[in-house]
Amino acid sequence: MGATASGKTDAAARICDQFNCELISVDAAQVYRGMNIGTAKPDKDFLAAYPHHLIDVRNITERYSAAEFCRDAGALINDIHQRGNTPILVGGTMFYFSALEHGLSDLPGADAETRMLIENEIRETGLAALHQQLAAIDPASARRIAPSDSQRIQRAMELYRLTHVPPSRLTANASRDGLAHRIIKITLFVADRKFLHRKIEQRYLRMLKHGLIDEVTALTHDVEDPASLTAMRTVGYRQALDYLSGKVNHQQMADNGIAATRQLAKRQLTWLRNQSNLVWFDMCHPKTADAMLVYLNGVLQ
Repeated sequence: MGATASGKTDAAARICDQFNCELISVDAAQVYRGMNIGTAKPDKDFLAAYPHHLIDVRNITERYSAAEFCRDAGALINDIHQRGNTPILVGGTMFYFSALEHGLSDLPGADAETRMLIENEIRETGLAALHQQLAAIDPASARRIAPSDSQRIQRAMELYRLTHVPPSRLTANASRDGLAHRIIKITLFVADRKFLHRKIEQRYLRMLKHGLIDEVTALTHDVEDPASLTAMRTVGYRQALDYLSGKVNHQQMADNGIAATRQLAKRQLTWLRNQSNLVWFDMCHPKTADAMLVYLNGVLQ
């Protein structure tokens, strides 16, 4: 695990070189076909050398939930063990890691009609109004969910309209079923925050140079409302859509994309600091990769 741009993919490859492993991607955006540049998806040559499960398993018009990830990853983990290999889960979608380890609340699934009505409301009255509705019926959820977090606001309101019970009460009372396997949590971090910020800026500018705008254009040219797609809410893609719709100029898009990626890294690190049993490795240290392999060689024997 680790924040964006911390070197997770390369570290996972080093582990695969040393041990009999198979990689499972834990990335809510890399599941989508065609979302390659903006997700920093490994290229074809890398994937040929180091195959990843759960990459390119959905079209961008489809949804992929945490519950589906838990089902798919759980089955893969069992299959990999049966083949005598060790599964490595690698990525930056922290909610997926949490859901897999601790289980998900047994809540109602998505309801297409309810979601369509909620999305229409957002278009007509705005996201802020929907967040105010949530605050009126469930202050605890409204405090926990940022007013700009459209996906979680929609899900909270969907749960309420399906059950007429405040979402915070539903999640508190629902059952959970976590992963029944030993877990080793390797966590990568960049101690030099300025260095991480430079890496994030350089990577986003490189994405733009390598065709991110063309990628988003190709992915959405037949989509009536690209901004409504879950896939297009991904950091970097959302800012590219703003540019393509004329809301911002190219420089503003680049600045917004870099700022949003830095904010994502900050959220990821905050989440990681609140977890237990993590083994931290500083990617700024020249011998970190060797130290990580020495550690794993001891615990995997």
